[in-house]
Amino acid sequence: MLHFVKNLQTVDGLISNLYKDVSIPEMTQKITEVFEMQDYKVIDQQFGNLILEKGSRIKRLLFGAFVKYYKFSVTMVQNTENELTVNVFQQSSGMSGGLIGMNQIKTELARLNFVFANI
Repeated sequence: MLHFVKNLQTVDGLISNLYKDVSIPEMTQKITEVFEMQDYKVIDQQFGNLILEKGSRIKRLLFGAFVKYYKFSVTMVQNTENELTVNVFQQSSGMSGGLIGMNQIKTELARLNFVFANI
């Protein structure tokens, strides 16, 4: 069942979506399943806070844009009994990959917007 209602805000480095009829533990489980299939390491920091990380930061620093590295944080806030706001924040700027790396981060954020809209 699709829980996505609407996109509240999309700006540089931030995606904010509204979901209905889902709790924080259920959404945490869904996000973990979806992103682990996409080779993301999902770190659950409890209370609706997650870190999504893909790639190696050290390799990115050494080899620049030739190595992909993404890091995003996810926060979830229960608005009412059946509404949930999910915010995705960009945690890495891509500067270590130069202009190409920065563009890779923007492209990945746009892709994440689509992925989160289909949860």
